[in-house]
Amino acid sequence: QVQLVETGGGLVQPGGSLRLSCAASGIIFSIYSMGWYRQAPGKQRELVATLNNAGSTNYADSVKGRFTISRGNAKNTVDLQMNSLQPEDTAVYYCNVKGRPWETGLWGQGTQVTVSS
Repeated sequence: QVQLVETGGGLVQPGGSLRLSCAASGIIFSIYSMGWYRQAPGKQRELVATLNNAGSTNYADSVKGRFTISRGNAKNTVDLQMNSLQPEDTAVYYCNVKGRPWETGLWGQGTQVTVSS
């Protein structure tokens, strides 16, 4: 059974940092990319950052220079280091795994990130 488990969300003050982690288990296909998306209330889900099997990264303009995506220490894990968080970063963050670049991929259950004073 495929499972994507996200951890690390929470409440943080503006300017603070959080680190999200995603662990994928039960994956029987070759992973093309792992990444993070987010959805704020009343808005569509949007890309935050992705990391493919060649090591290439892609970031949303709004997070460039503040967020860093990287492979985790364990197999099929990916981390998102989020620095200089702002209230507009408040959203549910979802982990995504793709076997091919054109696929929608698999989604985790999401983890809430709230940036507020």
